[in-house]
Amino acid sequence: MQISANLSLLFSEKPLLERIVAAAAAGFDGVEIQFPYDIPAIRLKEELERAGLPLVLINLPAADLLQGGPGLAAVPQRQAEFDAALQLALSYAALVRPGCVNILPGRLAEGTTREQALATLAANLAKSAEAFAVLGIPVLCEAINPLDMPGFLINSADQLDALLRRVDHPNCLAQLDLYHMARQGLDIPACVARLAGRIGHVQFADCPGRGEPGSGRVDFAAALAALQASGYRGWLGAEYRPAGATAASLAWLPRWRAGDYR
Repeated sequence: MQISANLSLLFSEKPLLERIVAAAAAGFDGVEIQFPYDIPAIRLKEELERAGLPLVLINLPAADLLQGGPGLAAVPQRQAEFDAALQLALSYAALVRPGCVNILPGRLAEGTTREQALATLAANLAKSAEAFAVLGIPVLCEAINPLDMPGFLINSADQLDALLRRVDHPNCLAQLDLYHMARQGLDIPACVARLAGRIGHVQFADCPGRGEPGSGRVDFAAALAALQASGYRGWLGAEYRPAGATAASLAWLPRWRAGDYR
C-alpha cells in the first residue's frame, strides 16, 4: 500500500504549495489536501507535476463545518449551497484529477431531525457519486468521532455501513480513519471487517493525541493486517499533527514503506 501525506496537517511550517515538494523529498508516494480551493487549480496541478506526486484526495467544500457549524451535506435548508459546492469541486477536480473526493457528513443542524439529515445526506452522496463517476473519481464519506467533533452525524463503522447501504451507489465508498475509530475505543479490525470491500481510502494517526505512529497506543500492525486481509490495496493517508517539525516525526515512514507497521 502506498502512503500519502495530508498537507493540511503535515509540513504546516511551510506554505501549502511548498509542502508538496517537502512531501516528495521525505519519501511520500502522494499527497492529499482537505480543502485546496484557495489555490488556483492550474497552480496546484503544476506543483504536483513538478514534484511528481499524485493528488490522492480532496474534500468537497464544507462551509462552516470546521468552525463549529453543521456544514452542507446533511442540511436540507442548505441544498443550494451544497449544489454550488458540488459544482465547484467538479470543476476543480476536472483539472487536478484527485484520486477521490471526500464528502463530510457534518453535524446535525438545529431544527433538523436525524432522519431528515440522513435522507438529505444520502441523496447528496448519490447525486455526487453519479456526477463524479463521469470523471472516474470515487466519492467517499467519512465517520468522525463525536469527542473531537460533537454533534457529528456519522461516528462509527456501523453507521457508515448503514449510510452506504442507503445510498446504494457503486461510486460511493467509505473513507476509514483509524484515528477516529480508536478515539472512540472501537475495535479497528472489526471496523475494517464491517466495511470490507467498500473502503475507498484509509487515513491514520495515533491515539491518544492524534500524533505520528508510535506516539500513542494504536496497534497499527493489527489494523493493517486487517486491511490487507479484507482485500484493501489502496492508499494510507498520514493525517496526524506532529508535535514539532514534520521531518522530526517521520521515523515510522521508512518502516511502513517496507511493510513493517510495528
